[in-house]
Amino acid sequence: MSSLTARPLHKFELNTLSHVPDAYAWSALNDLPYGDDVVPVVDLASRDAVGLIGRACEEWGAFQITGHGIPLHLLDRVEAQTRLLFSLPTAQKLKAARGPGSLSGYGLANTSSFYSNIFWSEGFTIIGSPYDDARKLWPEDYEEYCCVMEEYNRLIKGLSGRLLRSMMLSLGLHEEDMDWAGLLSKADPVLQLNYYPVCPEPDRAIGIAHHTDSSFITILYQSSGESGLQLVHREDAAGPARWVTVPPRRGALVVNVGDLCEIVFNGRIRSVMHRAIVNRTQTRVSVAYFCGPPRQFNVAPIEKLIGPNERPAYRAMSWPEFLSLKRKLYNKTLEYLRSPEEEAEDHKNTSEMANQK
Repeated sequence: MSSLTARPLHKFELNTLSHVPDAYAWSALNDLPYGDDVVPVVDLASRDAVGLIGRACEEWGAFQITGHGIPLHLLDRVEAQTRLLFSLPTAQKLKAARGPGSLSGYGLANTSSFYSNIFWSEGFTIIGSPYDDARKLWPEDYEEYCCVMEEYNRLIKGLSGRLLRSMMLSLGLHEEDMDWAGLLSKADPVLQLNYYPVCPEPDRAIGIAHHTDSSFITILYQSSGESGLQLVHREDAAGPARWVTVPPRRGALVVNVGDLCEIVFNGRIRSVMHRAIVNRTQTRVSVAYFCGPPRQFNVAPIEKLIGPNERPAYRAMSWPEFLSLKRKLYNKTLEYLRSPEEEAEDHKNTSEMANQK
């Protein structure tokens, strides 16, 4: 999710630089302490998987999964094709650059437009079919890339429905309370390929800055080796809110709870703030699958999770309205939707005035 305003691409070949230019320098990377907590790992083949997923969602808003059924050889091929894409000459990648108002193709991470400083990364977004953009990159040799991405999309989409059903069951709901299969079948799959070059001063740069995802959930594949994903473990009995690193595990995937799940499940689980850091020794890639709804979806809490004589924790709106709101408020969107209607209206008016200045 992002603003639709396109941002200029890098002026430099990042992996050739010996220092971090001022435009890429970030000063607030240590805003929270760092923890050594371990993000839960759930084996989906376990009989306790539903309960473990529910606990991880409530306590963390994220977890890693094994036993998910996506073959290791396919994950290896996805990583190989991602690395191949980003290894192309810049002039070739720019042939598939995102145009004004477009979210698909090559460019900086979509969230970059919310920040004045630039991310130390490149991105490539696939919405629906990969073929149109792939033909721009490889006019004669795009079949392998497209076949790999389509197969991964197909399997990961089924996995996302399975995870959402497990989350629902963990809250005491039943499968008929939300037809995830029917809902997800109407939505375009979104894959985000990310590339993080080595960085000469990793303490001064950021791969992708802190944010929550707009989706129901995000399923992330991380390349092996150096860690890159960090998430905020909220304040609990063990200590204050803190950054926790999620190291890559061979064959495992990371599941991040997004804003839509927080709303649909009426705040019983929370979306997770996360970011990507960089390092000085190893180029990293990741592939994120954003599990979202079709355009006509009504974003609102499931009624069975609203107690008698209680108001829903979040106000309802359409999916396009939610995206429009997040383009204005970004990481403050859920706070706004939790506000009483009178306070939210004041906030809306203030935001509109600010946008006009």
